[in-house]
Amino acid sequence: MRHADFVHLHLHSQYSLLDAATRVTDIVRQAHAFKMPAVAITDHGNLFGAIEFYKAARKAGVKPIIGCEVYVAPASRFEKNAKGIDEASYHLVLLARSEQGYRNLIKLVTAGYLEGFYYRPRIDKEILSAHAEGLIGLSACLGGEIPSNLAAGRFDEAIRLAGAYQDILGKGNFYLELQDNGAEGQNLVNREMVRLARAEGLPLVATNDCHYLTQADAHPHDCLICIGTGKTVGEKSRLKYPGDQFYFKSADEMRTVFGEVEEALRNTVEIAERCNVEIPMGAHHLPTYQVPPGTTRDEYLTDLARRGLEDRLRQRRPHAPPDQYWSRLDFELSVIRKMAFSGYFLIVWDFIRYAKEKKIPVGPGRGSAAGSLVAYALGITDIDPLAYGLLFERFLNPDRISLPDIDIDFCQDRRDEVIRYVTGKYGADHVCQIITFGQMKAKAVIRDVARVLGLSYGEADRIAKLVPPSLDMTLDKAIAQEPRLAEMMKSDPRVQDLFDIARRLEGLSRHASTHAAGIVISREPLSDHVPLYKGTKDGDEVVTQYSMKCVEDIGLLKFDFLGLRTLTVMNQAVQLVNAPNAIPGVDRRDARDSPTFSLEDIRLDDAETYALLSAARTKGIFQLESAGMRDLLVKMRPSAFEDVIHLVALYRPGPIESGMTDDFIKRRKGATKIAYDLPQLEEILKETYGVIVYQEQVMQIAKVLANYSPGEADVLRKAMGKKDPEVMAEQRKRFAAGALANGIPEKKVAKIFDLMEKFAGYGFNKSHSAAYALLAYQTAYLKAHHPVEFMAALLTSDMGNTDKVVNYIGEC
Repeated sequence: MRHADFVHLHLHSQYSLLDAATRVTDIVRQAHAFKMPAVAITDHGNLFGAIEFYKAARKAGVKPIIGCEVYVAPASRFEKNAKGIDEASYHLVLLARSEQGYRNLIKLVTAGYLEGFYYRPRIDKEILSAHAEGLIGLSACLGGEIPSNLAAGRFDEAIRLAGAYQDILGKGNFYLELQDNGAEGQNLVNREMVRLARAEGLPLVATNDCHYLTQADAHPHDCLICIGTGKTVGEKSRLKYPGDQFYFKSADEMRTVFGEVEEALRNTVEIAERCNVEIPMGAHHLPTYQVPPGTTRDEYLTDLARRGLEDRLRQRRPHAPPDQYWSRLDFELSVIRKMAFSGYFLIVWDFIRYAKEKKIPVGPGRGSAAGSLVAYALGITDIDPLAYGLLFERFLNPDRISLPDIDIDFCQDRRDEVIRYVTGKYGADHVCQIITFGQMKAKAVIRDVARVLGLSYGEADRIAKLVPPSLDMTLDKAIAQEPRLAEMMKSDPRVQDLFDIARRLEGLSRHASTHAAGIVISREPLSDHVPLYKGTKDGDEVVTQYSMKCVEDIGLLKFDFLGLRTLTVMNQAVQLVNAPNAIPGVDRRDARDSPTFSLEDIRLDDAETYALLSAARTKGIFQLESAGMRDLLVKMRPSAFEDVIHLVALYRPGPIESGMTDDFIKRRKGATKIAYDLPQLEEILKETYGVIVYQEQVMQIAKVLANYSPGEADVLRKAMGKKDPEVMAEQRKRFAAGALANGIPEKKVAKIFDLMEKFAGYGFNKSHSAAYALLAYQTAYLKAHHPVEFMAALLTSDMGNTDKVVNYIGEC
């Protein structure tokens, strides 16, 4: 395939927040469609989209060029006394031409936010000089330092500046930009740029400063600018991009504009050829956990786990013979050692140990980690995986090395104490929280666009309220589901225009904030691997510039430290129970409770608790308080802890809408006959009355019927969840071969695989369900046995929400 002879090197994605309307995927798709061998993104002052862009471009066979349009302070980045935003900084495009250049770009954009922020994240020539290796510079738009001086007639100063930038970046690494997108004064600057290039022997490069994808996107982009600046399109005194030329032009379109300056076009390809950044993906940067002298991390973990399991078996009645626990522990430890993850488990054990020593409430488990006996032995989780058939390989695949993922619930009020501990242990420059981006979702984008188009608040509200309330709702889905929206579009041109624009902007990133739970810990200083960001408000945390998925992609260790209000309520209720005079005139401590009441000591077969659940008196109970869940409780009438586990798994849109939940209840009540195609299936599905409720059951079927290894079974589980036709075809063959080899009839093999495939899309993680069922049961126990203390804690936690308080009191 013959490549185009032009490459876009100055281009903004949606991560130039509220300034560009170009999605990363669209950039890559357009570059591929135009047969461009490479493409760059150069967002304003940040690298938010760099990893997402890098991966998408590599997948599409387009070379990704990582860049940034940085802001350069006129003097020192530490001087913050300019009279206004326009005097505070100049623009400069930097492109990474090597891995060292990429690392230096990370250092520069980090310094922009952490050191030089003044209106915008700024660097200066001093820090640019220190981190110039591996970078190519372009003089940028009219906001650049050289273009600004040329526009003002200061040719000699422009010469001086051009020489300074070339000295900093190195001969051949600084280019003068030519643009032609309708900006006032651009033609004059272009002529002067050519004169400057000829006078100083500097190379020229043609760019288009793209801010949207196609010419037709100019108007939606204008609306986006109004959203960001709080203006309407009808206002004259507002920021407005001139014309409609800031789009992703083809090579032919750029040649039409710059055909007389052939070298400027040719140099785009030359620069692209020079930029060869390889970002390591999949390498792990685990921090080092320091163990006592004379021992290894493997040995230390093994010792902790064995002593921890001894304590567990002594304190709680085992649900299986002890030798099964020890053999399972040895298996898990062998996998952990093989994958070199002992340090990971020690890190988690250490901060959870700290939390428990400081009496910071920690949840019993979350996600697939509850399936690990090592985690249980270490006190990371409080669910016995052997008691409930939880699988280690659902958490850590023995056949594939990938970082474990242990998410932890902490008391909402004291989560920050744990973060401070981790920061102090590993160093402030090695630990930080993770960025997240708020998106322009269906209802919000309607309101935003309606405002900038001049529609009244009432009109905007009326339209937005017609959008169905669903988390994954899009404008197209809303139009398909709500006939009144389609009718309004047909009858009112203004509404049609509103939706045309809103569709173009829907899903774009609107703002950056701190992820509610994500924490990253690195062996090296974080700025060696990821750019850092700090908001403009006092007290804003330093966070990564890469989102959670991208942080994981580059091998950094990520945890979810979730602040859970339920743990706060439970902790306060227990404190009230143990201080019976805390509520005047009330001493409600149950005589059966020990002198110091602890939720760890309660039985899981308490009749009063199940009576409360069966009566659906569950307002304020974790996971069980919604109206739909209360209906399900009445139908199911749980009488054992396993029933609560099933409830947590079954009350989800997929199982409910598919009829799976109703089928489960009918089978449980004996209204529907339970039949198994094979005796082996009964052993696996008996607890769920023949219904495949859990992902772990899919894995067990594959192991028992088709001789899958634990790791292979996990691969099948993931494949069924993603429903990739090609992968599923391969898995069907693999399952059939194994099952047929075990003497299972061919017709039954196909039927069983179809059954697995049907239910796997709705299957839930049993480990997570069991852990959250325990929290649900514990809160229900508190409400059943200590209602005064529980309600006091619950109402205190929601005292600012009148509706919730009234709702809770209504059940007293």
